[in-house]
Amino acid sequence: MTTTDTVSAAAPPADPPPQPQVLTTRDGTPLKVSLARALRREKMRALLLIAPLLLFIVLTFAAPIADMLFRSVENGIVANTLPKTVEALADWDETSGEAPGEPVFAALHADLLIAAEEKTHTRLGSRLNYESSGMSSLFRKTGRRADRMDDALPYKAQFIDIDDDWGDVATWQVLKRFSPELTSGYFLNAVDMQMTTDGVELKPENERIYLFLFARTLFLSLTIMACCLLLGYPIAYLLAALPARTSNLLMILVLLPFWTSLLVRTSAWKVLLQQQGVINDFLVWTGLVSDAGRLVMINNQTGTIIAMTHILLPFMILPLYSVMKTISPSYVRAAKSLGATDWTAFWRVYFPQTVPGIGAGSILVFILSIGYYITPELVGGTSGIFISNRIAYHISSSLNWGLAAALGVLLLAAVLLLFYVYDKIVGIDNVKLG
Repeated sequence: MTTTDTVSAAAPPADPPPQPQVLTTRDGTPLKVSLARALRREKMRALLLIAPLLLFIVLTFAAPIADMLFRSVENGIVANTLPKTVEALADWDETSGEAPGEPVFAALHADLLIAAEEKTHTRLGSRLNYESSGMSSLFRKTGRRADRMDDALPYKAQFIDIDDDWGDVATWQVLKRFSPELTSGYFLNAVDMQMTTDGVELKPENERIYLFLFARTLFLSLTIMACCLLLGYPIAYLLAALPARTSNLLMILVLLPFWTSLLVRTSAWKVLLQQQGVINDFLVWTGLVSDAGRLVMINNQTGTIIAMTHILLPFMILPLYSVMKTISPSYVRAAKSLGATDWTAFWRVYFPQTVPGIGAGSILVFILSIGYYITPELVGGTSGIFISNRIAYHISSSLNWGLAAALGVLLLAAVLLLFYVYDKIVGIDNVKLG
């Protein structure tokens, strides 16, 4: 036996490595497991507390937006009302310049018999009338006479005898173009475009209105926001600088418009701004304008800007006041003691601290003004209405909910885009309400 073997045999075995001590609770449960269970219970308790609010937000905010998104592309009425016709039209070449053959007219007759009995052909006509005028009357007229057609005679000749439009290729192009379950037609109309056999094209210049209305809405909303800022900033500065007793009294005057109906305030501006109104009478009485040169301040953009600035001004003053109230006057005094003039102290020291209030007030006023439609409808005339007025019109009058939904989606997208731009330029973290 060698020396090395002797030493190895005589050496004692090595001790096992020490095991880490596991902390446990009183009942022996590992502390890590117990903490995870407690954290899960806290999360579940918090979730149960906010569940009613979360459900309310889903039902009143998320669900309507999702429904609006769906309505802006939904177009199942054509395929559901004329299933056999849609299937027969699949093989028809719309660029051939000729109306489809007898099998398509036979399928149309079979579908119209069922649709006329269920009274769904009128709804289909109303839907297609949004894309091509005259489709509503065409389906109403044909639906009344579909059950009197002679099965022994060619259906194509009988349909054309009812109305010549059935022999027009454009009628069948509209039917085929809007036969899918989903359509981009509403969004194309919302941006003054249309689908043709040659692809997507702009509508004729005399039919383009929505892009112009979007641009006008954005311009007027920014103008109203700027007017509110110019008027609201000195008012908020005065309220923040005055003693509490006086500022509280003046704050009541700022909040006073909230105690008056929006309709009453808007109607009051109609009385004030019209050519025979109070303001023009005062200007004529003082000699600033002649009786023949009375100012036109109503039923135009001027009336919209004035009325909406008055209505939205408190939404600018309140955030500004709440931020200005937290600014210590010692900062301005310190700047002046170091040699700064009044203007320098204000611009370099005071104004930067009010930027969060400016951001909050500007966002509030802009978002509220971009969706207003009552005031522009009453005082804006034809040149002062917003895109929201057209959305309200399509919902309540023309019943073109698909186009209204598409316009609403585009308006929402524009607002989100402006939020993104604002966040990149100013920073959403700089927005404060006090």
